[in-house]
Amino acid sequence: MSEKPISPLRQRMIEDMSVRNFVEKTRNDYIRHVCTFTAFLGRSPDTAGPEDLRRFQLHQTQTGVRPPTINGSVAALRFFFTVTLGRADMARHLTFVREPRKIPTVLSEEEIVRLLEAAPGPKYKAAFAAAYGAGLRISEVIALRHRLEANAAQDRAGQGAQGSLCDALARAA
Repeated sequence: MSEKPISPLRQRMIEDMSVRNFVEKTRNDYIRHVCTFTAFLGRSPDTAGPEDLRRFQLHQTQTGVRPPTINGSVAALRFFFTVTLGRADMARHLTFVREPRKIPTVLSEEEIVRLLEAAPGPKYKAAFAAAYGAGLRISEVIALRHRLEANAAQDRAGQGAQGSLCDALARAA
């Protein structure tokens, strides 16, 4: 099985990324984004002008490409034009896209009551109520539980077989 020959431009970009110690995933992503731009252009990307960059970003937006992907393209093309081609003037024509912030869902009073009633016991009901009342995310509740368990283990090691308040809280969580 023979490998496809790499164009001198792609080889130069790979070398530029290697010199800067880009991780393999970043190198692959940047190459993929430049290939997507090249396919859109239908010609070599080193012949692109500011209008081509504008049309490409407009095309991405109109075809429903999500902001993180568009921003990845912007970073890759900025690197390509600035470092590989030495055409820093082209980078200013690329614009990062803001991703709209998602507003968190607030539960109704009935939903909160149903959540608390679904708790298997009073300690879970108290834990759910405290977590919801404090506005904690699930990941924060899990991190809190792990911290309580770590503290309980540390306390047990320091107190022998004796328990502590941390032990009780870890068992309750």
